[in-house]
Amino acid sequence: MSPAEHSQPLSLSHCPADQTTMSMTDVLCADDIAKAVGACEAVDSFNHKKFFEMVGLKKKTKCDMEKVFHILDKDRSGFIEEDELMFILKGFSSKGRELSAKETKILLAAGDIDGDGKIGVDEFTTLVANC
Repeated sequence: MSPAEHSQPLSLSHCPADQTTMSMTDVLCADDIAKAVGACEAVDSFNHKKFFEMVGLKKKTKCDMEKVFHILDKDRSGFIEEDELMFILKGFSSKGRELSAKETKILLAAGDIDGDGKIGVDEFTTLVANC
């Protein structure tokens, strides 16, 4: 390996793109985002299966799903924790609302396969793919 290769951070992601500068509209259609977020305006109306389908994420590649994960992982911890899940709609659009505590718990339960209280990138892609 060259010295330059040694200085590159290791990534568990299968996507080489720099997700730190990406926005949702780099991955998903703005109209689809607006429709999906609009369909969740009412409190307790969020359904992750319906949302991921409407926003067009379910039809995307695993690489694109990983890009979306990294956009939603605001603290760059490698996980989407419960406090970040509450703001998932805002992660797709600034017009999105916060999820209720009930919606957040349901989403966490659906995505947290290993029971550690957070959703990792592989758990996220599985969650989306199983919608």
